[in-house]
Amino acid sequence: MAIKLTLTEDETEILIDALEADLEGYLESAKEARGNNNREDVKTFTEAAERIQAIKGKLEALLGN
Repeated sequence: MAIKLTLTEDETEILIDALEADLEGYLESAKEARGNNNREDVKTFTEAAERIQAIKGKLEALLGN
């Protein structure tokens, strides 16, 4: 299922900033899990970070970044 949205550039930039903060949190969590030898959490947090990065990239492409 695809969802279509109409966003202003400012709204898109707000989403990108929010995704960036979320991405940083997941990357930090993955790093901590790696330090604790918790492979399952590393996998979970890394996958989440990759998905967030992909969405962020799509939004940045719409703005020409």
